[in-house]
Amino acid sequence: MTLSTLQTPVIYPEPDGSPMAESDSNRDYLVYGVESLKIHFQDEEDVYVSGNLWLCYEQGVSNAVVSPDVFVIFGVDNRPRKSYKVWEEQGKTPDWVLEVTSSSTRSKDEQEKPVTYARMGVSEYFQYDPSGDYLKPALKGQRLTKNGYETITPKYLENGTIVVPSLVLGLELWLFPNGELRFFNPQRGEFLRTY
Repeated sequence: MTLSTLQTPVIYPEPDGSPMAESDSNRDYLVYGVESLKIHFQDEEDVYVSGNLWLCYEQGVSNAVVSPDVFVIFGVDNRPRKSYKVWEEQGKTPDWVLEVTSSSTRSKDEQEKPVTYARMGVSEYFQYDPSGDYLKPALKGQRLTKNGYETITPKYLENGTIVVPSLVLGLELWLFPNGELRFFNPQRGEFLRTY
């Protein structure tokens, strides 16, 4: 009798139906980000917009996962998924990510996730703090360069609004003085719809 090596299958995370604990404002902006970008890209068959979804980035490594609050991937089918496995998607990782920061996620959003996202090749990484308590200013955009992420220089409007352009999305993220975040389409001169 010979013993053969037993292969234990790798089990990747999938949604379990349990609600994710989010504050009202964090949840509202997560939903706003996903829904407004889905509507914006709805006619594009090869643009996938999602959020709060398990994104598995290394085959065979069950803990090589991250769950971006909002993300956009160009060049893959726009279809529903239970989780996103990079190796099943021609190696495509997110092109753009937004994390809605809170006291419980601040450290990971500032230290761990930029390293992970840079290693994955995420072109732009944005952070937004609805409370304004953890990020100064409450909106920050970073663009990946050969030296890592570099801050995208914001524009300040006379009324105090902060505007951070996203080259990846072809949009601007506007942070109003009251803390509200909106996506703006500069080509059309209008804010993205949510319905």
